[in-house]
Amino acid sequence: MNAFTKLSAKGQVVVPKAVRDRLGWAAGIDLELIETRDGVTLRPRRSGKTLSPTEAVAIFQRVYQHQGPPVSVDDMTVAARRMASGDDLIGE
Repeated sequence: MNAFTKLSAKGQVVVPKAVRDRLGWAAGIDLELIETRDGVTLRPRRSGKTLSPTEAVAIFQRVYQHQGPPVSVDDMTVAARRMASGDDLIGE
């Protein structure tokens, strides 16, 4: 999902509600700003805590809500390789 926002005169940026909801970001979350060649990456600050498999799956399911029948790992690998090669465009 792409979203747009503006930098305020005070250097503040609003993360659109749809993005916050999809990522599960609530008010007060500590964020890490990582400078990249093209701009910045914003992500939750890492606490050094390792997630349990159950916690990781819960976060994954909240962020990536698959709609449809179960898919095998082999099928996902084939689809990812097709997408990476440009042979399979999303939405077609």
